[in-house]
Order: sequence, then structure tokens, then C-alpha cells
Amino acid sequence: MAISQRRMTLDEFLKLPEEKPALEFEHGVVTQKVSPKARHSRLQGRLARLFDDFGEPIRLAAAFPELRTTFGGNSVVPDVALFRWERIPRDQHGELLDDVFIPPDIAVEIRSPGQSLRSQIDRCRWYVGNGVEIALLVDPDDRSVRLFRADADMQVLRGEDRIDLDSVLPGFQLTAQQLFDALKMR
Repeated sequence: MAISQRRMTLDEFLKLPEEKPALEFEHGVVTQKVSPKARHSRLQGRLARLFDDFGEPIRLAAAFPELRTTFGGNSVVPDVALFRWERIPRDQHGELLDDVFIPPDIAVEIRSPGQSLRSQIDRCRWYVGNGVEIALLVDPDDRSVRLFRADADMQVLRGEDRIDLDSVLPGFQLTAQQLFDALKMR
């Protein structure tokens, strides 16, 4: 669900100052992200931490929560963007670039209250149609993870279904249930 919408060019959009929550540019329309609530925030942090704990020690991949990525004519802020180590945008000294103009290898969207499931599915399909290898749509309401790849039908994962990210994170093990267990604070 967008807070506001207005039309402009991508170049005009990229000159705007950053706002909180972030502005996004999709298909010529500027919208503002929904502020995350507790479940969204917890799932986002858990996924980023799991990705980093697995990928960083072996220089395989790194996760970036709320990173603006501009590619395919849009400028969006996935809840988590994951880049293979060799694709992390860096300068000639190996330091991170602030502006990212390539698609991540994995883009994660976490559905927030009020967000349309259809719009989130469309965004994930757009991701994989524009160079993202895997897109995940995490839905805390129905405890599902929808997995998208350019060369396959969407998969809906629940319970003990494994979230297969082997093409980007070989050997990474996580089930839908293990992810949603992060919401239990006992």
C-alpha cells in the first residue's frame, strides 16, 4: 500500500532526498514504503542475520536490509537484498558503493499489513524478470514463503518445506517453519 503516488522520471526521482520510510520508483510512479511493524522487522532482521552468518565467513554472499537498488528502469528498496560476494558493488579500493545499479542475487519482500498480496507477487515476478535470480515473498499472516525464479513457477512453501536457495547460497538450510519461529518470543 502506497502512502502517496506521483509521476516523474527515474532521473528526477534519483535526485530526491532520501525519506523514511523510503520512497520507491516503479513503472514511472513514486510511492512510499509502509513503515514496518514488529513481525516484519523481526523477520527482516532474522533473514539478514542468517544470510550473513552463512555467507560472510566464507565470502560467499552478504545481505543488505533496506538497500536501494536501481535497475530495470525502477528504483526499489527490497526488505533484504543479498549479493554474491563477487557482485557486491565496490569501488577500486574494495569499499562499498552507496548507490547500487545492479539487481541483487536474492530479493526478499516481507508482506506488511495493508499490502496487497497481488502487488507483492507482481513485484517478485518483476524482480526475477529483471535479473534477480531468486525472489522471496514472506507472508507472516499465512506463514508462507513464496519463492520465485525466472525459469520456474512460483512455489508456496509452508511448515517443514525447505527454502531452496542453493543456486545462490549452496548448502544454506532453512525451512519456512524455522523462519517463522523467529516470531515466537518465549
